[in-house]
Amino acid sequence: MTINWRAVRVRILLLVMVGTVINYLARNSLGVLAPQLKLELSISTQQYSYIVGAFQIAYTVMQPVAGMVIDRIGLTAGFALFAIAWSLANMAHAFARGWFSLAVFRGLLGMAEAATIPAGMKAIAEWFPDRERSIATGWFNAGTAAGAALAPVVVALIAKQWGWQAGFFVTGAIGLIWALAWWRLYRPPAQSRVLTDQERRLIADGQRAVDADAGNTTIRAIISAPRFWAIAVPRFLAEPAWQTFSFWIPLYLANERHMDLTQIAMFAWLPFLAADAGGIIGGYLAPLFQRRWGLSLESSRIAGICLGAVLMIGPGLVGLVAHPLLAIALLSVGGFAHQMISVLINTLSADVFPRSDVAKANGLVGMAGWTGGLLFSLAIGQLADTVGYAPLFACLGLFDLIGAIWLIALRRHLTLPAKA
Repeated sequence: MTINWRAVRVRILLLVMVGTVINYLARNSLGVLAPQLKLELSISTQQYSYIVGAFQIAYTVMQPVAGMVIDRIGLTAGFALFAIAWSLANMAHAFARGWFSLAVFRGLLGMAEAATIPAGMKAIAEWFPDRERSIATGWFNAGTAAGAALAPVVVALIAKQWGWQAGFFVTGAIGLIWALAWWRLYRPPAQSRVLTDQERRLIADGQRAVDADAGNTTIRAIISAPRFWAIAVPRFLAEPAWQTFSFWIPLYLANERHMDLTQIAMFAWLPFLAADAGGIIGGYLAPLFQRRWGLSLESSRIAGICLGAVLMIGPGLVGLVAHPLLAIALLSVGGFAHQMISVLINTLSADVFPRSDVAKANGLVGMAGWTGGLLFSLAIGQLADTVGYAPLFACLGLFDLIGAIWLIALRRHLTLPAKA
């Protein structure tokens, strides 16, 4: 299954991808500038952890709230407003005078950036027929790693030329430009003036209706639905892997594999390159499974998640290999597998909730995931120096297998009705 890359819905997908790249460019600016900020603002390592934590907590709590706002006021205005908010919050970092003010600005950034994934999934739910949705999600998800990969180059060059304050200011200004473009260009299919009748019918006819009783708009109604817990628990169990890769791989390579900074810079990006590939390929797996083996829509998503869970055994074995490059290879398998799982779980949230509730429901699922990631990060901080990283990486492989079993057990709650 392929997408017609000349279609209007693909232009919408590219617009969302650009916004995601810009979002992650702003998000990763702090990490690039952290060594300089610690010196110039006299920030200790412990204080820096508070700054990072402010973002994580705000992002975790705000995801369902951001989704609710977007569902209420619409995607055009909602995403533009959150993009303006994250851009201004990122620019405000330039006025920080110590760790506390930086933590405040970082918390504001986390609150605003929490809208990105729910908004992106709502756009995909509105614009793509069911059979293309996982592919679109895979490409959308690729924007996250692309922004993270661009940040070290872009932000470092800006800071070197004009100072660290400019690193925050310029990346924020780019977001303001994108927010204006989104406001001017995005409309749902029913209001689009450039969408042909043929493509409009293709989208509408390719989207199956969700049960009417799922159309409630309250958070309480969503979290009381079995379909929510069928998705949220695997996401809770999967997210620790991504946050471990994002925040702990450099320390693991330095402490347990005795790599210096140059070696870390040479190899630590490979799991994220593999993650990009996993996200894109994972998106194509579901329609492939449907076409090859005749699986239903939800079964094809679950089959891909199960495959990713099996591949997550790879990083679970990191403690058993002696050579550092073999460890990097297994972590890369983990990055690939995790993003495959992430794409298909996000796609399921767009599949089984009505389009009017997708952003809110996806935000709640994301909140469950980030809660799991935060708890596991705290566990690593407490246990890594005593038990080592090997048992902790082994847990990551086990978590996803449990999540896959849970999803299979609750599959009946994800079964979608045929379109009337």
